[in-house]
Amino acid sequence: MDYLPYLIMLGIFVLLVVLEKLGKNKKPFFRAFMTMLIGVGCLAVVNITTFITGVKIPISLFTVGVSAGAGIPGVTLLLFLNLL
Repeated sequence: MDYLPYLIMLGIFVLLVVLEKLGKNKKPFFRAFMTMLIGVGCLAVVNITTFITGVKIPISLFTVGVSAGAGIPGVTLLLFLNLL
């Protein structure tokens, strides 16, 4: 079984938790999880609305990692790069 995608997602989560903890947030695990969830959710919404907008972001390890790690700004960056 290929564990690389899971290890990358775990690494992104740990990095977000550390950044949230350094930012003196009260709930770093919850905020890191929500950042990842919102980013992946935005990526899903963009791909679900492809038939309306005509814009599609291919799902790959890179795009999921960027959207999970950066959240909404990451998905916006992927949209911008896709339109170039």
